[in-house]
Amino acid sequence: MENMMNEVFGSMGTYIPSLLGALAILVVGWLIAIVISKIGEKGLRKVGLNDWVKRLSGAEEQEKGIDVAKGVGTGMFYLIMLFVLVAFFQALRVPLISEPINGLLNQVFAFVPQVAGGAALLLIAWVVAKVLKTIVQKGLEAAKIDERFGSQEETEEKAAPVSKSIADAVYWLVFLLFLPAILGALSLQGLLGPVQEMFNKLLGFLPNVITAGVLFLIGWFVARIVRQIVTNLLAAVGTDNLGEKVGLSQVLGEQKLSGLIGLIVYVFILLPIAIAALNTLQLEAITAPASNMLNLILASIPKIFAATVVLAISYAVGKLVCGLIDSLLAGIGFNNVLSRLGLGKEDPDAKWTPSAIVGSLALLAIMFFAALEASRLLGFGVVATLVSEFIVFAGHILAGLVIFAVGLALANAVSGALTATETSQASVLGIAARVAILVLAGAMALRQMGLA
Repeated sequence: MENMMNEVFGSMGTYIPSLLGALAILVVGWLIAIVISKIGEKGLRKVGLNDWVKRLSGAEEQEKGIDVAKGVGTGMFYLIMLFVLVAFFQALRVPLISEPINGLLNQVFAFVPQVAGGAALLLIAWVVAKVLKTIVQKGLEAAKIDERFGSQEETEEKAAPVSKSIADAVYWLVFLLFLPAILGALSLQGLLGPVQEMFNKLLGFLPNVITAGVLFLIGWFVARIVRQIVTNLLAAVGTDNLGEKVGLSQVLGEQKLSGLIGLIVYVFILLPIAIAALNTLQLEAITAPASNMLNLILASIPKIFAATVVLAISYAVGKLVCGLIDSLLAGIGFNNVLSRLGLGKEDPDAKWTPSAIVGSLALLAIMFFAALEASRLLGFGVVATLVSEFIVFAGHILAGLVIFAVGLALANAVSGALTATETSQASVLGIAARVAILVLAGAMALRQMGLA
């Protein structure tokens, strides 16, 4: 028993120095890890690491963000503590625990060059992105892109300027272009393969996008310039005054005739450019329906133009005829026809005189015939048929009204003639004749209208 106790105390005596040494390593290493992590954290704060990361992520406007300096300091602490633990367990002569930790550290430090390479590429990407973003934004601001494309109205939620949006897009595009190189430096092949394939497709399609964009931009500029030239030229030669004379100002409202023609020219130029730009993209699933629609619109433009010309000329002629009929009928005393028919008295101040009503009906008839022809030009067979049938129906109604008006005039004349005679019951005969003629005229009018 005594021998066994001596052996136990002897073993403990030989192990106690190792235990004390291991504890000393642990305590000293822990203190060193705390000091180094704090120094590293303060140093990173002084060099502005957090601000740099905010600018890198584009979150400069956020007051609070991720405390990167503190995270790096914490990482340094745990990394040093891993070395301390390896030394601690080696001092305790416990290889079963120290060897796995040592293997982990070897793998971590074997990956350090790759991390350093990726970090260097990330830093280069940030510098390039920042420089390009500044150049693009300053260039677009100098070109006054925001004034040309942006809205000048103050809104409750103000949108970002166009120049800043484009500059931000360029900024992130640079990072996107550097992404395959960064993933390659980190040896992340599982992520690199899909990203590389995506970039190959993107870069293969990029020339088509650039070509389409440049083509559409040039066409848009040309269309705008031509529109301004045509509008100013037509305004200078008095097209707007001509439109007012023929009464188009009532139809167009605030829009001037010169501006309308300029807009039509603008659309004529821009439509073929848009079709060519879509075809340049070579995305059949997207561009084919859009191109077909634009081609259909472009093919319909001559018909639309012809129909518009027919309506415009008809309206101008109709306004002229309306004025002529109004003046002619007023000159021959047509406005007192209602008093002659016994339906009222002539009002010189009335806005709608009988002559004006007849002139407006003539304008309406001309426009109906113009609408019929315009519908045929546009290929609207159903609309043309409806307009044609309505014109026939309106003709029957108008003929019936004329028949009844003639009958009313005849009834008044016969009644007056009979009443003027000195025979007995002259007034009764006059009324009877008047009623008989009105009944006959009413029946004929209803038959003509197709209502009887």
